[in-house]
Amino acid sequence: MPKKFTYRGRTLEELQKMSLEEFAQLLPARQRRSLLRSPPPRHRKLLEKIRKIRELGKQNEVVIRTHCRDMIILPEMVGMKFGIYNGKEFTKVEILPEMIGHRLGEFSQTRKRVVHGTPGVGATRSSMYIPLK
Repeated sequence: MPKKFTYRGRTLEELQKMSLEEFAQLLPARQRRSLLRSPPPRHRKLLEKIRKIRELGKQNEVVIRTHCRDMIILPEMVGMKFGIYNGKEFTKVEILPEMIGHRLGEFSQTRKRVVHGTPGVGATRSSMYIPLK
């Protein structure tokens, strides 16, 4: 039997029924402070969009594109798909219960691993003087 998800002793259903202020009390200090201060207009706009899509019942179909990488993941976002901007493209991310309390930007990396090619002719000083036989 798979283990049931809990966040600080509360199930997902309990978290989704909580108000924003009640949920904020469960978060670590930095996230709690950012939620309890008035959120910026871009966060409020994103929350309104999320609630509108949830009302329509299209949370599994619609990908919400956003630049708000600093938005904290709330229980009402679980199961939705987001396109999170990483500076170049929108990375598609599906929100899982384990992501609650983190920020959206943590799941859309802004930097890629550097992969160098193989060195060719002219890459080093010694490879410039290869005899052409």
